[in-house]
Amino acid sequence: MDRTERTEKKFQQLFGGQPTKNEGNDAEFMRILQRFIFGEVCYVGSLSDKMRELVTITVLTAKSALPQLRAHVGACLNIGLRPEEIREAIYECAPFIGFPVTLNAIAAMDEAFVESGVSLPLENAQTVGEEDRLSVGEKLQKPVYGDEIAKRYAWLPSGFGEALPRFLTGLCFGDFMSRKGLDVRTRELLTVVLLAAIGGAERQVKSHIAGALKAGNSREEVICALVHAMPYMGMPRLFNALNCAEDILNVKED
Repeated sequence: MDRTERTEKKFQQLFGGQPTKNEGNDAEFMRILQRFIFGEVCYVGSLSDKMRELVTITVLTAKSALPQLRAHVGACLNIGLRPEEIREAIYECAPFIGFPVTLNAIAAMDEAFVESGVSLPLENAQTVGEEDRLSVGEKLQKPVYGDEIAKRYAWLPSGFGEALPRFLTGLCFGDFMSRKGLDVRTRELLTVVLLAAIGGAERQVKSHIAGALKAGNSREEVICALVHAMPYMGMPRLFNALNCAEDILNVKED
């Protein structure tokens, strides 16, 4: 298949329709966009279509691209992702991009769910309570990240040096990573592309690339996820992510 044929096949699979030919005022731009994303990028690397769409909705959430997010939530459903998996990919963004932006994305997601006939609210996915959210968070955090944050910010004034690591453990790992719907391996991979899409978080990108590898992702999968995210976040942020972690990605795997 050539690029145009691949675009038509992938577009039908994801959206149940045909890509742009001459419709609209900016058909030439849409042809460039669609043939690059759906005719080229979607066919590079080992990631499944389901994982690619989880990557896509994560980056669109980070970029507050709500019309595109609604469309891709529909695409997620079309290729067999469960609503609970879609929800968790978007919920997972909150500690990194803030609650207001995530709430806007959740609203767009819910609109797409209703349009597709998904009954709301979805089943509760919480697995921790107030009494164990910190202890469960620590169990998820320490094997991958140790106590790096607590040591790094021990210099902060009284109270802050204890509070910040507790916030991170309780929120990122206790409240979110412990939830049902996505496994730790998937959540870590999505966190990598989320941080890359934000920009200016190269230290955290490198740390979470290492975490994604420890969680069971291969180097090829990490690179493929970043490359797939590129059309939605821009080439500079792809190269920034690759450059900051070259020492741990440029290693031949057994």
